[in-house]
Amino acid sequence: MNSYRLARRAIFLSVAVLAMSVAEAPQHAASAQGKLDARYVVTLSGLPIGRGAWVIDIGEDYFTAAGSGATAGLLRVFASGEGQSAARGTISGGQLVASTYASHIVTGDKSDEVRMAISSGTVKELSVNPPTVPGPDRVPLTEAHRRGVSDPMTASLIRVPGSGDTLVPQACQRTLSIFDGRMRYDLQLVFKRLDRVTSERGYQGLAVVCAVHFSPIAGHVPERYAIKYLMQLRDIELWLAPIAGTRVMVAFRVIVPTPIGLGVMQATQFLSVAQPSKATARTQ
Repeated sequence: MNSYRLARRAIFLSVAVLAMSVAEAPQHAASAQGKLDARYVVTLSGLPIGRGAWVIDIGEDYFTAAGSGATAGLLRVFASGEGQSAARGTISGGQLVASTYASHIVTGDKSDEVRMAISSGTVKELSVNPPTVPGPDRVPLTEAHRRGVSDPMTASLIRVPGSGDTLVPQACQRTLSIFDGRMRYDLQLVFKRLDRVTSERGYQGLAVVCAVHFSPIAGHVPERYAIKYLMQLRDIELWLAPIAGTRVMVAFRVIVPTPIGLGVMQATQFLSVAQPSKATARTQ
């Protein structure tokens, strides 16, 4: 793996939080509100290679999520890079409904930009720069692959149905349908256990640990080593922690075994605050 590709993977871990979750609508109207200000470090075999920030705002009828990341530590000597990713949308009938998604990553003299306009889970407009090069070895993307999907950033918000505790196995038991502008893939989450986590600032408590299995659908080259490697992995873990005041869970920790060591994204700050609803605010 060359330094450019390694840098891209470090930024992807920091900015997109691996996109290993998807928004799922509960069966009741969304009324709670909350905000999250999180900071992450990314390590490979214990050495720091990236850092990231994630800010999420969930209101009664809207949501926004924005992330940023950059290479760090020794990796900056070989290939510096940085990136941003953001999504916004509405909350209707208890569902997070994305309307826009954008991602921009720069490493050295190379850049990657994706923009999407989304309506009811269908990608209506897509801009990708540089364009994906078609070829006989790449599984083609069709219009069908743009329907019934979630963008990576909205996909990083997991809603737990019901009105009880959110730290339950049901947070994991789901199959995710994700389209990132270049590839359509599924991620199957399966509950493994509950475990405790501690951040330097903010959340300390239980997290739901999910096993994750990657299944590419289209837009990929099946014979590529990275695709084959990810498909065979059974040790990817996604650790979910709650955003106060909501039924939304997001990544606190992600663990991905790699050929050159264990990759870990870990929250060092996880500050979430519950916000009063508009109706509650008016009565105070």
